[in-house]
Amino acid sequence: MSVLWLRHPLACWTGTGENADNGLVVRDNHIVELVAKGREPATAYDQAFDASNHVLFPGLINCHHHFYQTLTRAFPPALNKGLFDWLQTLYPVWMNLDDDAIYASTRLALAELLMSGCTTAADHHYVFSTLLPRAIDTQVSAAHSIGMRVTLTRGSMSLGKSAGGLPPDFLVETEASILSESRRLVDRYHDRRPESFCRIALAPCSPFSVTPDLMRESAQLAVEKDVLLHTHLGETEDENQFCLNRFNQRPVDYLDSVGWLNERVWLAHGIHFNDSEIQRLAGSGVGVCHCPSSNMLLGSGQCRAQEMRHAGVRLGLGVDGSASNDGSNMIQEARLAMLMQKLTYGAAGCSHLDALTMATSGGAALLQRPELGTLAKGQQADLALFRLEEPRFSGHGDPVAALLLCGAHRADFVMVGGRWKVKAGELIGNDIDRIIAEHTRAAQRLRDKAALLTSTKTH
Repeated sequence: MSVLWLRHPLACWTGTGENADNGLVVRDNHIVELVAKGREPATAYDQAFDASNHVLFPGLINCHHHFYQTLTRAFPPALNKGLFDWLQTLYPVWMNLDDDAIYASTRLALAELLMSGCTTAADHHYVFSTLLPRAIDTQVSAAHSIGMRVTLTRGSMSLGKSAGGLPPDFLVETEASILSESRRLVDRYHDRRPESFCRIALAPCSPFSVTPDLMRESAQLAVEKDVLLHTHLGETEDENQFCLNRFNQRPVDYLDSVGWLNERVWLAHGIHFNDSEIQRLAGSGVGVCHCPSSNMLLGSGQCRAQEMRHAGVRLGLGVDGSASNDGSNMIQEARLAMLMQKLTYGAAGCSHLDALTMATSGGAALLQRPELGTLAKGQQADLALFRLEEPRFSGHGDPVAALLLCGAHRADFVMVGGRWKVKAGELIGNDIDRIIAEHTRAAQRLRDKAALLTSTKTH
């Protein structure tokens, strides 16, 4: 069993306030010691890594993504549209997704995240069809090939346009099929161990794409199987109005009525909550994932993230779908979260450490992974190291602050579970050029199919 001392970092932010100025010691998949300034490890080690040119901090945690959407980045027909119009433009494209596309997009998204310092990611896949009946199985295989920790959520859409929902009828499933598949995936892939690399959660897509019955039955299944629940909520004013028109309730009231106001739940976006709703979320233990890039690109609004944090809402960070971002870069997402919250609350309203906390221990709290998100004795050895030797960092005074203020975008070294997954900025065990080439071909096939469908309808 190898023991590694990451020694003499330029700076080390542990996320707990503990001193690790002289680095830390990793044995197998755990952190076994923090080394204070001027000290040597008390633990015997047989390897050392010179981190004197690196900023060291916990691996970032991405709590909301749609990996498949990397295939429709900067898609011309969907540009400059709000959420509902954007979705309706892309649904007919996504109906052509197949297993090869899911495999390629999952690998590309995870590789991109990993190279940005992210070690754990949650994906929300809700597009299923006759071409794609078991997309989550494909994602499990793809994630294993990259070597990142994932929480894969079995998403769903059961309320089609003919029944008053937003998605087209050809993309909705029966509720019996959704629940049966959800049960199968949990039984087959959900790993509850602290060192787990794969967990499953249940994720009906949104109030405008699933029925209240499916929300209730998913909540009951989550209790039975002891798994988490995830959905989009409070993302746009259109969604608020949809809930009022269809359910005669605002989204949080609707969530309560279907049994979703509890600590199993984390929500994506959470922009349009009022004061009393924020207090209800905090009191019930519901978490919220802030997705600043997507919210800005779609013009959805500004999340009251800092108010939620101060109220006691568990708050994490997510890049969201790469078709509404259009990237999968967690360190950049942390920067944008900091900037958006400063714009909302003033220059002193959100520090770089607040944003890093959202992206690390905040995310660990949302995904209920207390063994992740900080550098401390006994924690899983998930960490990232960044160099500050690019022109953008020249002249910095605070290395940790410089990561966000100066716009870091690529990690130099990344470790997941005690194993290096990125070295000198390059993926270990995977060929990034091949991943990009396979992904590019899959994206082109999807665009070609969409173009053919449009041409056929036109003629």
